[in-house]
Amino acid sequence: MKIELIGADKLAKKLYQKSVTDFHEVARKNIRDIYTRSQKPGGTPVGDYKGGGQLRKSAKYRGDEMGYTVHYAPHVEYGHRLVRGGRTIGYVPGQYFLKKNVDAQRPIYKEDLRAKMRE
Repeated sequence: MKIELIGADKLAKKLYQKSVTDFHEVARKNIRDIYTRSQKPGGTPVGDYKGGGQLRKSAKYRGDEMGYTVHYAPHVEYGHRLVRGGRTIGYVPGQYFLKKNVDAQRPIYKEDLRAKMRE
């Protein structure tokens, strides 16, 4: 799954042209922020069943990428069919936890880009 921070493209390109190092610093800082938010209550859904929290525990980040390694993460994010006995009996809506996290980070990312451009 790839999510881009749309709306900051021009600013990001300008910073990249000014300083690749500064651009990567801002990118890494914002990915770290997204990861940190994912580990707090409300950042990633935690199941009520015994051993819950596997989705949150599977969150990883490296460089300028962040994601979830558990196989069912896309089903929780986007929703899925509910199947019993081979028949679809309903639909579980997505929780959009990663999208909400990225949306919360977007204005911070833009401001971080602006701040680096001013330096």
